[in-house]
Amino acid sequence: MHHQESIELKRDVEAAIVPAGDAVTLVKGESATITQELGGSFTVVVNGNMFRIQGSDADALGKEVSDARVRASAEGEKANTEEVETRVWEQMKTCFDPEIPVNVVDLGLIYDCVVTEAEGDDDFHVMVKMTLTAPGCGMGPMIQQDVQNKIMCIEDVAEADVELVWEPQWNQGMMTEAAKLQLGLM
Repeated sequence: MHHQESIELKRDVEAAIVPAGDAVTLVKGESATITQELGGSFTVVVNGNMFRIQGSDADALGKEVSDARVRASAEGEKANTEEVETRVWEQMKTCFDPEIPVNVVDLGLIYDCVVTEAEGDDDFHVMVKMTLTAPGCGMGPMIQQDVQNKIMCIEDVAEADVELVWEPQWNQGMMTEAAKLQLGLM
């Protein structure tokens, strides 16, 4: 979403201050400007401060709540590791840094993704190693949780571990060409 939309909050809503990540409650009736609507979450500006609101609270902004489970394979068929891994990467591409309108995959923040079959059942375990653009980013735990939540939306995934790592340190060279183009770095 590139245009800014001003709305009045329909109800009190939990939000996180960007970039600190601290939780706050925005109050019904406050005027908010939606600056980014990507990956199912919203970045809003209220009284000059930036906040992130989860998609599950979209109704507070007068928007539709989307909470869709995603299948990795055709209905009735058991998914294989490759199908689940493809779906995991697709899901991670719906996760965004609230300050940058580029997904975490294209930003180069995902260092590793390993999908293994969980023992004793038909489900899968996903292990992701990711980093952030800056080690001190207060939004880190929220972005990490967003990645984990999106992976857990895949029906065939029983468990998802998302670990924040700082080696190697992220740099702009890790971004895809599409991300560099979108951010005007090419």
